[in-house]
Amino acid sequence: MVVAMAFLNGPRLLDWANSPPHLQFNRYVLTGYRPISSVQDCVRSLFYLHNELGNIYTHGIPLLCFLVVLPLNIPWSQISVTWLGVVHFLACLSPQLGSVLYHLFMNHEGGEPVYKTLLTLDMCGICMINTLGALPILYTTLLCYPFTRSAALLVYILLSSYAIYCAVTARSRVRRLRSFAWQALFRFSFFLLRWVGVGGGSPTSLRHFLTMDALAVVGGVINITRVPERFRPGLFDYWCNSHQIMHVLVVGSILSLHWGVLDDLLWISSYHCPTD
Repeated sequence: MVVAMAFLNGPRLLDWANSPPHLQFNRYVLTGYRPISSVQDCVRSLFYLHNELGNIYTHGIPLLCFLVVLPLNIPWSQISVTWLGVVHFLACLSPQLGSVLYHLFMNHEGGEPVYKTLLTLDMCGICMINTLGALPILYTTLLCYPFTRSAALLVYILLSSYAIYCAVTARSRVRRLRSFAWQALFRFSFFLLRWVGVGGGSPTSLRHFLTMDALAVVGGVINITRVPERFRPGLFDYWCNSHQIMHVLVVGSILSLHWGVLDDLLWISSYHCPTD
């Protein structure tokens, strides 16, 4: 019990001014910074309060739930294109896995080089859901146009590769968010095809996809503008700051993607193109 209590108490936390320079990216979060730590000490930080704990758990808990629930929730026996289900499953996991590793080990004793590697991993996770997550949408929209479908998938993958490069080399939050703009516009063009009745897809999936992107955009804007902590520095150091709000909205975005893709996968299995 004594060991457990010491474990929960944790080390002496730092304020913003005394934290490592590479961790001073939100000047409105004033306290609660973990000291430079070993791998073991980073893992121990799962069990005491600090200003990254909310960021870890707002993606860590959904990650564990998705890892267990999603494979059971996807109706594999009713899906005619199995690889779409696999790609969708990986897409739903990738941003949360990268985020948990980033927030858990960002204060590692390896310093800024390790931090930059973890940030790159986090960005790659976001890029993966933007890339892999959209493939079922593109495939379903152009289900009855095989050649155009293949060309669109190839173009989107190439565009996404460039977006990944821009995201991992960006030097500001605004530029990182901007890296995903072309992917979003490309997806939106397919939403328009569905809306005007040219593209295929379940009648109920489009609203899920629009909700998905709306939540992601709102979360990104909140994170960039540092709302609400910019109005009351120090008040939201541990809970309810902009990054945690973004995490919650991202989980909602992933759920919207999941519901929309499930609708589409079942629609594919029951739909026959007019030219068949």
